[in-house]
Amino acid sequence: MCGVAITNDGGLRLTEPEAERHTAFCRLEHLVTWADHDGAWRPGALLDDDDTGEGLGRCVQCGDGLSYGRVLLVRHRGPLRIGDAFCGVEHAAAWASAGGRWRVSGS
Repeated sequence: MCGVAITNDGGLRLTEPEAERHTAFCRLEHLVTWADHDGAWRPGALLDDDDTGEGLGRCVQCGDGLSYGRVLLVRHRGPLRIGDAFCGVEHAAAWASAGGRWRVSGS
């Protein structure tokens, strides 16, 4: 998105598992710009074959259960992987626009 190289130990990866596509960002706010401009996906799965991604269970933005079209956002921070799940790109972008995990309560 911004031309910054994303390493294995940094950045964020957004994937739509059932469509086997993904993209990556160096900063959370770049997800908002990407979604606003109908950003391009790259082909390929990010999850291992034995990882269904179902452990996240509910959309972080609205609390609904996940179904086809869900997207998973994984932040790489050194050896840690911090995941959030969303009903779709629109909810991921709204969550990111509100500050993501650092948003003020009630946002």
